[in-house]
Amino acid sequence: MPKGPKGQKRPADVVSNAIKVARIATGEEDEAMPAKRPAKSEAAATLGKLGGAARAKSLTAKKRSEIAKKAAQERWAAKSDD
Repeated sequence: MPKGPKGQKRPADVVSNAIKVARIATGEEDEAMPAKRPAKSEAAATLGKLGGAARAKSLTAKKRSEIAKKAAQERWAAKSDD
């Protein structure tokens, strides 16, 4: 089923979709909004930042370079497969 600009479910048929949009615009139907994902807790965000800082401190410049090169190769490989 096609989705609206904010992820709402809409009919696949063009005419049905037009009728649905018109009803929403005139207020006959209210737009069903999808549920939002819960945000991360503050504790999880803090721990993530601490882990990232510890990893950055432990990596050497050479190892960071190797990781970056490997990531770039994976990105380019994925783009060439498309």
